[in-house]
Formats: sequence, structure tokens, C-alpha cells
Amino acid sequence: MASNVGSRAFQNARLQKKHRKQVDELLPRAVAAYRAGRPAEAQAICGQILALLPEHFDALHLLGVVALDSGQLDMAEQALTKAVEAEPRHAEALSNLGLALFNRKRYEEARKCQELAVALKPNLVVALTGLGNTLMRLGRPEEAIVAHDRAIALKPDYADAYCNRGMALLPLNRNAEANQNFDRALSLNPRHMEAMFGKGLASIILRHFDDALAAFDAALAIRPRAAQVLAQRGRLHQQAGRFDPAMADFQAALSIDPRQEVALLGFAQLSVIRDNVAPAMDACRKVLEQNPASEVAWTWLGECFAKQGDLTTALQHFERALELKPDFGDAITAKIFLLDFMPETDFVQHQAVRREWWSRIGAQIARRPPPLRDRDPERRLTIGYVSADFRTHSAALVFLPVLRHHDHQAFKVACYSCSPLQDVMTAQCRAAADLWVDAWQMSDEELADRIEADGVDILVDLSGHSAGNRLPVFARKPAPVQVTAWGSGTGTGLPTMDYFFADPVTVPEAVRPLFAEHVYDLPAVITTDPLQGWQPTSLPMLRNGYVTFGVFNRIDKISEPALALWSRLMAALPDARIVIKNGALQDPLLRDGLVARFVAHGIAQDRITCLGLSTRDQHIAQFAAIDMSLDPFPQNGGVSTWESLQAGVPVVAKLGRGAAGRAAAGIIKAVGLHDWVAEDDDGYIAIALAHAGRPADLAKLRTELPSMVASSAAGNVETYTRRVEEGYRLFWRRYCASG
Repeated sequence: MASNVGSRAFQNARLQKKHRKQVDELLPRAVAAYRAGRPAEAQAICGQILALLPEHFDALHLLGVVALDSGQLDMAEQALTKAVEAEPRHAEALSNLGLALFNRKRYEEARKCQELAVALKPNLVVALTGLGNTLMRLGRPEEAIVAHDRAIALKPDYADAYCNRGMALLPLNRNAEANQNFDRALSLNPRHMEAMFGKGLASIILRHFDDALAAFDAALAIRPRAAQVLAQRGRLHQQAGRFDPAMADFQAALSIDPRQEVALLGFAQLSVIRDNVAPAMDACRKVLEQNPASEVAWTWLGECFAKQGDLTTALQHFERALELKPDFGDAITAKIFLLDFMPETDFVQHQAVRREWWSRIGAQIARRPPPLRDRDPERRLTIGYVSADFRTHSAALVFLPVLRHHDHQAFKVACYSCSPLQDVMTAQCRAAADLWVDAWQMSDEELADRIEADGVDILVDLSGHSAGNRLPVFARKPAPVQVTAWGSGTGTGLPTMDYFFADPVTVPEAVRPLFAEHVYDLPAVITTDPLQGWQPTSLPMLRNGYVTFGVFNRIDKISEPALALWSRLMAALPDARIVIKNGALQDPLLRDGLVARFVAHGIAQDRITCLGLSTRDQHIAQFAAIDMSLDPFPQNGGVSTWESLQAGVPVVAKLGRGAAGRAAAGIIKAVGLHDWVAEDDDGYIAIALAHAGRPADLAKLRTELPSMVASSAAGNVETYTRRVEEGYRLFWRRYCASG
């Protein structure tokens, strides 16, 4: 027995010696194949070695590295784990295992491997910068920068470390410094794709969109199938309003990597914009399956529910996003917008959520020292207007009349345009300005610098919390006096915003202490230019024999309480008709859905007319078929209210519980139609029924209403502008007196 055991041991030893000799011949061939760029050959040779010696460290390590390079993460992890088991104190193997775990998004396990590698070999720069990347994914960017700095100190020409350091700077908003790091990496390696990609990311954050596009294009020239670059370029196109190229990039990225998160989210956002809710929801849910902590996915899923009218679920999703990322601006903005549409909310909640934006975002932005200005109370003042809507947009219809009628002897008008989109209305806005600045590619800090350098005395926000706003600029306070006006007349919640243009109906005296701003009353919260070439039309009811109501508003303003009330009115007037006009009604799904809501309330389909997209002249011409307009709630009409009144069609409205729900009433009362504004639902019905029963009086009002509008302080844009300028002068005098 003993001799047999000894014989087997001897034979095994001879076999092991033979295998080691074979391995000694194979291993250099595997290394040479790997270095020559033949990974499949290297992998096959490693397989031969491990068939002979299953625990051979060098073969396991090389196989893991080859698999890691080729994206075979399962094989890489298995091989490198066995390699580390074979040699637990081998720093390079630990570093590579950390990288494999990092690529599998197991960041905490990766960190432990990389920290051990660095402890064993403090000058292993690959492990140091790998650890930095892992720390960044764990939400520890400051520590990540320290790790990258150690790598750079050891190897000053290490392009990867500079690139990775730049990536760690981005979440800290140190974007200009990040760009310098990417440039340094590119100076060391001009074809460093990741550095080019990082430069694109930094440029997007800095709003240097042309630079970002050039960087992404250069990165794709190096690696055409880089899904993350395609996704970010799509995001860039989307921000610039180039929706078709954006969708093409998102779809290209998803064809390469169906789980690419940025592409899925971009696809979802663009689908929501285009009213394609079902695919948007599907994309958001795919993201949440793989990343339940995606605040962006929760926000856009909320937007999908809002589009479908499920406001309660939408709000829950926005709140979930804010739990995950308390300073996520898109979620706060979505919440602000949503609450204005929720019937049960009021001034208290509306202003509270605006203050929430300030506490979560605005308060974290450093305020500038007060700019030095000549405190002469009567000198010519520079008024700076900031907007992304100096273009064909309903907001421009509101502020363009004021721009046109300014007294340029007393006021210098500067416009800071924050959108890449330009059209005929842009040219009109530009013509009304003394100074025009294309600011859409300026970061918030750069725009604040420019405003201060231009000597702006009073800076006016024309967006509120609507899309394209630059409220972070106003948080910096680059001008002595700041005002919010017109574009979204509901207040901002910013303590750095001094005044808010409103009117006594839109913002009653009793609720004004809720506002961050001092409320200054104009004749109405907004005005518009008179209709061009409009001729009075006869009352349709006289020829039709029945009343025709009109709702020429966005369909998302048609809340269920409003539709139910209108259905009640239609039931009380069995012959009445209703015409609803909005561009979104081109979509058969939306149109049929709206009609179905009326039918569900007992209103026959043939009593409802839906009109879709048209030119503005065609839009105005449709008022000839309308006897009375019905104002929606809780989100009122604005420009649509003025258009109806200017066309001679009175508007029935009711006083709501927030500024957005009282604006139409403010306009209607400002032109003298006090008896057209109700306090409640019953009053709304009573007004409509009373006037429907007096067609002769209604016909007389139809002929008189355009001149009533034109002679009112709210409807006469020159008078209105003088009131605005009186406000500016008062604000400036107060400022001068305060110093």
C-alpha cells in the first residue's frame, strides 16, 4: 500500500512538472497575443493553461484582464476572484477585480478591493484612480478627487487620472475646473474618448452647447457606437429644440444598449412633449426596474400621469423624486406647476412650494455683493428683461406690447434671450430693445456677470417657474432691484426677488403676506396688443337660435370640475353647443378622450365641436362663431381671455383659490365686466344662463366690448406701459432712499 501511494505521488509530481513546463511555454504566447491585440487567442491559450493547472495565478489574472477588456464581466469576475484567492496580496489582481466589480455596479465590493490594492501598493496609480471612480459612484466626490490627485502626483502624464478627476468635479458643480482637467487629458492623449465625452458633459452644464456638440461629435468619431455619447448628444439636441435629431440619437443609443438610462429618459421626456404617453411610461419603468433610485425617471413618470389627468399620482411621483434627491429642480418645478392645476390647493400651498424651491436650491447659491450703481433717483434706468420666450409663444404676446411702448428717453431696454429658437417674433422683440444679448449659451454665473457688467438697474424675470427660466441667476442678485412679471404671474418664492407685478383681484390684499415679493398692482396682471384688422361680428345666437359657448384654451386646463360644471350648464340649455379649440386636439386620441368625458356627463357628442391647430388669424376668426367664452379653472386663461374680449366675446369666470385661478377674473373686471365674474359654481351657471336669456343685451355688449377693452387702463397697452414704468421709477426711488 505504501509503495503504491508513493508511486502515485511520484507520478503526480512528474505530471505537475510536465504541466508546468508546458505552461512556461504557453504563458508567454498568451501574453504576446494579448499585447498584439488578439484577445480571443490569448483567452484560448489561458484556457489551455488552466486545463493543465487550474489554480495558475498568472493565467487566471490574464484571463480576467482579457475578459474585462472585452466586456465579458461574468468571466472576468470569476477568473479574477480565483486569482486573488491564489495570491491574496497581489495588488494588481485586486485592482482589476475591483474594476470588474465596478463595471457590474457593485461599488461597495469594488471599493474594498481597490482600497486593499492601494494599501498593498501605494504607488499603483491604476488602483488609485479606479478607487476615485468608485468613490464618485458611491456619492463621495470629494474623496474621489483626493484619490485622483494622488494618482496624478505619482504620474503627472496620466491622462486617465485627469479625465476621471474631471468627472468627479462635475457633481460638485466645479464645471470650469472639470473642463480644464478634460483638456489636460486630451493634451496628453488627443484621442481620449472619455475625456472628450466629459468635456461635452461639462459644456452642457455650462450651457456652452456648441462646444458640447463639437465634443460629442469628436467622441463619436473615435468610437461611433458609444451609446452613452449618443444619448448625451440626444439630450443636447433636445435642449436646443432639435427634437428629430434628439430622437434619432436616443433610438441609436438604445439599439446598441437597450438599457442605456440617459437614452431611455430622453426618449421618455421627448415622448411626453409629443403627447406620446404610453411609450414614455414604458421607458420610465424600464429605468426604474434597473435603478429604482432614479429621481429623473420618477419625475417623468409623474409627468405621464399628469398628462392623463391623474394629478394625485403625479404628485406622489414628484414627491418620491424629491425624497431621493431633495434639490432636484425638475421635480420641484413639476410640483409647482401641478399644484396650480389641482382644484383643492390654494395660495398657502402655492407659495409654500415656491419657497421650497428657494430652500432646496436658491438658498444654496451664493448671493453677489450689491452692485455699485449711481443712486440718482431720476436718472435714465437700464431695465433688463430675461426670458426664453422672445419668440412665438403666448408669453411674448404679453410682454412684447410693453417692450414696444417703453419711453426710451427714461429707460434703456436690455433683453437677455435664453433660447436658441428664433422667429419673426424674436425680430420684433429685438427691434424693441436698446441692447440685445443672446444668452442661451451663457452659464448662470456668466449671465450674472454680463448683467452686472451691462449696468442693469432693474432686472425683470419673464418666466417665473415655467420652462426655460433663469431663476438661479436671480438668486445671485446681479442687479439692485429684481422684479417678476407677466410670463408666469404667480410669484417665485425668491427672497432676492423684490417685486411682483399683479393686480388686486389676482392677488387679494389678505394673501399678500404669503409672497416672498412685494406685490405691485398694475391694471391687470397681463395685457396684450389689440387684434389687428378685426371687424365686429353679429351674435351667432340670433341666427342659430341657440347659444354657442367657446373654450379656446389648452386642454390640460380643462379640469374635471370645470368640465362637470360646463356639462351642468349644457344640460340646463339643451340646445346649446360648445366649441373647444386647441392645437393638441389634432391628436384623435386626445380629441376622442375629451369628447368622451362630456358624453360621460350626459352631453351628446353632436353638441361638441373640437378644433385643432391653425394660424393665429384663423384662431381669432373662430370667435365669430362664439356667443360666450367659458373660462377654465383652477388654471385660468390669460392671453385667450384677452383675445375673446377683444373679439367682442365676453367671458364667464369664477374666482379661484390661487393667483392662476383668479387672473382671468382680474382681466374681466379690469375692462368693466364685473357681473361676469362669479364667486362659486352656482354663480358661474347663473351668469351664463342670465346672459343666454338676453340675446339683445348680449348682441349690444358684443359691439361695445372691443372699445371698452381699448379704453381701459388694462387693455390700452400704452397706458399699461406707463403704469409699468411708474412702478420701475417707484422701485428705484425706494432703492436710492434705502442707501
